[in-house]
Amino acid sequence: MPTDNVFFEITRPALEVEDDHRLFGVRRIYCVGRNYVSHIREMQEGDERDLPFFFQKPTDAIAINGSTIAYPPATKDFQFEAELVVAIGSAGRAIAIENALDHVFGYAVGIDLTRRDQQFEARDHRRPWEGGKSFDQSAPCGRLRKAQKGHIESGQIALFVNGEQRQASDLNLMIWNVPEIISNLSTQYELMPGDLIFTGTPAGVGPVIPGDKILVTVDGLDDLAVTIGNN
Repeated sequence: MPTDNVFFEITRPALEVEDDHRLFGVRRIYCVGRNYVSHIREMQEGDERDLPFFFQKPTDAIAINGSTIAYPPATKDFQFEAELVVAIGSAGRAIAIENALDHVFGYAVGIDLTRRDQQFEARDHRRPWEGGKSFDQSAPCGRLRKAQKGHIESGQIALFVNGEQRQASDLNLMIWNVPEIISNLSTQYELMPGDLIFTGTPAGVGPVIPGDKILVTVDGLDDLAVTIGNN
């Protein structure tokens, strides 16, 4: 069997872990769509009682704290979405809600960066969202805090652009909480160590331009700061 790769060494993007010298290698990135009533209303789409639905971003969409995010091509409406991120630490399929938190390794702050014009065009033509959601550096994520320090059920989530607050909500306003998200997602995919779940965003999403500085905060977690660069 061949032992060398054709182009380059295969490595995973990885995140820092608080109080741990090891890194968390990222396997897959799942995202929950429409998980705050306020965001559903501002987007004027979806039924507030719908079951959660999911989409994915490529693993190498990860960008770490302090990164400069290149303004992506093929968009004129580049938007932010502040999110709580759940990191999976043990495998499971069809996980019961009451056991879901046993599979959580930790939590972090994330941003679901979105080419909104592409997303809306895809939605209007009943096409996949991939062009609007799954592109280079579209998943900034901060340092992980281990679940051993406590699970996150509530707390303020906020996003600032150039020091001005644009998003503010509480995690307890998610339509589907973390155990429910994990349980539902695990009926569609076998969750594995290294998986990340972006849990949805509250209202207040909006555009950014080159030079903008984004700061996202979640109570109890390290802040996440990125800068929007040129394309």
